[in-house]
Amino acid sequence: MSSLELIEEHRCFGGLNRRYRVRSEALAGDTVFAVFLPPCALEGRRVPALYWLSGLTCTDENFMQKAGAQRLAGELGLALVAPDTSPRGEGVPSDPDGGWDFGQGAGFYVDATEPPWNQHYRMHSHVTAELPALVEAELPLDPARRGISGHSMGGHGALVCAMRHPGRYRSVSALAPISQPSSCPWGRKAFGHLLGLDPQAWQAWDASLLLASGQGPVGPDGTALPLLVDQGTADAFLETQLRPETLEAAAAASGHPLSLRYRQGYDHSYFFVASCIDDHLRHHAVALTNGVSRASRNSN
Repeated sequence: MSSLELIEEHRCFGGLNRRYRVRSEALAGDTVFAVFLPPCALEGRRVPALYWLSGLTCTDENFMQKAGAQRLAGELGLALVAPDTSPRGEGVPSDPDGGWDFGQGAGFYVDATEPPWNQHYRMHSHVTAELPALVEAELPLDPARRGISGHSMGGHGALVCAMRHPGRYRSVSALAPISQPSSCPWGRKAFGHLLGLDPQAWQAWDASLLLASGQGPVGPDGTALPLLVDQGTADAFLETQLRPETLEAAAAASGHPLSLRYRQGYDHSYFFVASCIDDHLRHHAVALTNGVSRASRNSN
């Protein structure tokens, strides 16, 4: 009997877009996620999967409905897997001040260590271990070919997931990521609740600090995974929250390959994500079908 409860299914560019509900031990409750299966997966072939992590206030549906990724993903033979952005439900704590930038809808993809958050807020374990094990057991996804990407809070999550788990992914990218959460208001607020007030405990969850220390992402063969990062120049959060220059400096200090591309006039919305997503899909497809990806040099 399947552990995945199908919520809805839609035919999409020759493939299938589905939403599932599943019981999560990591989150201590039910959670939902979305999957796009390309046409070749419906023929019984195991296909590579790109795990997508969305940003603050989002759910599993934002990327699937707004990014316009399914057409090219179908052509490339890539599955897309989009988890929720936090645990949810009755009994799951949220921002005590009622804010939108922390709590339900804003789990920051870490494993909380502080009560009461540590009972439910273990999104890192859910995304990197629990969810892949579930979907790869029950859907035609190849466990040897995983990529990870995301936007904003999810971009931070994608980078950290790849950095903390050498060899688990074959490709990684991010759009407008929170590059150094330990030094920006969003990150300090969330980390203070989830990980405690000691900034030393935050370092293991900070992409720029991990990269600067030489813990850049590596693939199954031990070689460095090149980072592809896109950032809009008209992003309202660029200077105060995202600070991509910290990631750039960390890559330079550690010698890790990074392609950081500033997109003129683009903001933080899904209009930006939709405008850049094809390059990211191709970046991952090269790695997941032919070896190590190389970031495209094209820009909009």
